[in-house]
Amino acid sequence: MLHLVPSLAAAMLALCGMGFYVLCLWSARVFLRSRIPATLATTPAEFAPPVSILKPLRGVDPQMYESFRSHCVQDYPEYEIIFGVSEADDPAVAAVQRLMQEFPQCRIQLLVCPEVLGNNRKASNLAQMLRHARYDHVLINDSDIFVEPDYLRRVMAPFARPQVGMVTCPYRGIAAGTLGSRLESLGISTDFIAGVLAARQIENGIHFALGSTLAMSRVALEKIGGLEPLVDYLADDFELGYRISKAGMEVVLAKVVVETHLPAYSFSGFFNHQMRWARSTRDSRRMGYLGLLLTFGLPWAMLAVVLAWGAGWSWILLAGAAMLRVAVALQVGVGVVQDRAVWRYLWLLPLRDLIAFWVWFASFADHTVHWRGEIFILENGKIRPAFPAVQPLVSATEPKPDKLSAHW
Repeated sequence: MLHLVPSLAAAMLALCGMGFYVLCLWSARVFLRSRIPATLATTPAEFAPPVSILKPLRGVDPQMYESFRSHCVQDYPEYEIIFGVSEADDPAVAAVQRLMQEFPQCRIQLLVCPEVLGNNRKASNLAQMLRHARYDHVLINDSDIFVEPDYLRRVMAPFARPQVGMVTCPYRGIAAGTLGSRLESLGISTDFIAGVLAARQIENGIHFALGSTLAMSRVALEKIGGLEPLVDYLADDFELGYRISKAGMEVVLAKVVVETHLPAYSFSGFFNHQMRWARSTRDSRRMGYLGLLLTFGLPWAMLAVVLAWGAGWSWILLAGAAMLRVAVALQVGVGVVQDRAVWRYLWLLPLRDLIAFWVWFASFADHTVHWRGEIFILENGKIRPAFPAVQPLVSATEPKPDKLSAHW
């Protein structure tokens, strides 16, 4: 009888995962059927507050210029775009200068952010960029985010309700030709966004934010002390949403889907990115991350088949888990984020889920994360360099430098 215990334990965990799949299906259905709040529906259609778009840059990302252009053709009355780099010779500078020439009518600024306020240079640069923003609403997104012409109108509309402090958006990843990139894209559309919708349903709203869009009011920023407190956090996007929600303001998940063009990840690059994501989530949402163990319905069902030596009941369990997992992939991936590539990559779903299963366990092995070619130690959500640079000794007769240089 004891030899049945491992297979039955795997089967029970698979059933928990299948229950999570059902929750994801229900959460996606609720999100798709949700309506605009009555107070917003009665707001004049011309509500469109001026907004400052902050885009931190480092290096060149896939389809970056096309993504920049999409922000310059917005059907919106008044906005500005502020780009920020750490060094004046950053390769992204050329793309911004080209953008300024193509769209002279757009209010575009390019800032060099020399201060190093913390170990997260992106958040450090954003804090410096914010000082130059002229409007009472601020929107942050990355250099590789491509948006539709009505993006700003739809994202800014919820701010008609004064209790709204932040608006964030789901997104889909456009894969390059590598296996790692395809697995990343599949995971975003069929697993990550599904988890976001499930959290929204369980927690009666969103209490965090997605880096694809971080739109917020100055009032919300002032309540959380601005961006400076985030300069050492890895998951600065999560922290922004969490702090604004904790401050008593509403975070809205808009029905606006944006695109991000994924790099041509090698398999090791994909794995490192997944590990960074996992460890970031582990430190940001500890209990929720532990609960992820109960969401791996398909991997647990596959393990049950192995442990039960292919018993008939285990194959039935696997078939049920597979059908529900595919249903979630199609409902969320195709129905919510309109990612048609899910159909092409659906056969990769078992491999992607098995990798995610392994990453969950491996994420507890240590606290290192790879980010932008550097290695950091992650502790309680904050990062520090794994290999701090050794600074030269300054003699007593030499003047001390005002600030140390660093590279993001």
